Amino acid sequence: LTKLLGLRPSVKRLMMYQQGCFAGGTVLRLAKDLAENNKGARVLVVCSEITAVTFRGPTDTHLDSLVGQALFGDGAAAIIIGSDPIPEVEKPLFELVSAAQTILPDSEGAIDGHLREVGLTFHLLKDVPGLISKNVEKSLTEAFKPLGISDWNSLFWIAHPGGPAILDQVEEKLSLKPEKLRATRHVLSEYGNMSSACVLFILDEMRRKSKEDGLKTTGEGIEWGVLFGFGP
Repeated sequence: LTKLLGLRPSVKRLMMYQQGCFAGGTVLRLAKDLAENNKGARVLVVCSEITAVTFRGPTDTHLDSLVGQALFGDGAAAIIIGSDPIPEVEKPLFELVSAAQTILPDSEGAIDGHLREVGLTFHLLKDVPGLISKNVEKSLTEAFKPLGISDWNSLFWIAHPGGPAILDQVEEKLSLKPEKLRATRHVLSEYGNMSSACVLFILDEMRRKSKEDGLKTTGEGIEWGVLFGFGP
């Protein structure tokens, strides 16, 4: 990629592997830190996922693997992160204000990925949607309380689409209006769960639709939004 883009051989690179579905949020958080602490830096984030390599035939002992195989898809996306944009030269699409991560209580073993002789295998507990929906409001409150925001329908939503059941339960738990997860559901239906690349696809879908509808911001006309991912 460095050679194809004509970048210097000495350009700083950081490669991350086996981070799972939450990596889309993770790389944006790391890119934000790099850009803000290196004056003038522009960070190219690339998420490339070939989830087809995890395909395995069904077995009596691991029927849960069929769920993941039905949901996942292949995809790649890229985005550039910077700080202090150059006036009249750069036009930022979104602004990253703050970023954080947490470990959900009682989540050990909920989503497992193992590198074995047969390749990469995944196993999911049935209660993953319930585990996420049970804890999502606490995480949101911790993030948005300093900003004085408690109405989740006042935000635009970039939610990693782990699967329809997760989106349905989060939507119900937070009493979200159906349109709040439109971009997320669109990407899931068109491309499947592409692991880390999903949130970048959703950002682009929201940007595209906001422009098409003539809205005042790339976030569906709304000033503040939330992007979240989850995974093993």
